Amino acid sequence: MVTQGRAARTREALIRAAAAELDANGYHGATMASVSAAARVSMGALTFHFSSKRALAQSVVEEASALTRARTEAAVAGYTSPLSAVFALVRCVAGLLDEDVVVRAAALLARERPKPVPGWHEAWVPALGRLLREADKAGELRQDARPDAVTALVVYVLAAVEAYRCSPVGEGLGARAALERLWPFVWRGVTVATG
Repeated sequence: MVTQGRAARTREALIRAAAAELDANGYHGATMASVSAAARVSMGALTFHFSSKRALAQSVVEEASALTRARTEAAVAGYTSPLSAVFALVRCVAGLLDEDVVVRAAALLARERPKPVPGWHEAWVPALGRLLREADKAGELRQDARPDAVTALVVYVLAAVEAYRCSPVGEGLGARAALERLWPFVWRGVTVATG
């Protein structure tokens, strides 16, 4: 049991070190040697757990996907309005981009390597689409705001705020803060006017 616990801790340290390297340097700039050094683990231990950089990147995406799925499911629980749940989900994803290096690395991998297995977007986009279809059925979306188009728009907005936080212009402004600035325009453009 002690050996298994140590192996699990080593694997977790390697995933977090890889995520930090990916976040800082991108997929092509991150190396197995830099991950090994950052995790303070020998190259032999690294290759014991991950046979290639691709396998390591896939594990980063898998961990980010599991975290994102769990956090977004918790974020939307208890909402009676599908559209309010959409906003909770989107805020949660933006918050994860600010808070968790593994999620940021998975988002970057989704941009740099469009088909990591499994894809990080698969952890939250299906729930987003489902909620938007429910909002449409509930009459919360404008008649011309098709759920599939709104889903794509929200994905674009989240990709933009994630990229913006990395740009010189957006330096210091997190993904959640950038989202809060843009969301009122998205909201007014897709929802039924009330009051």
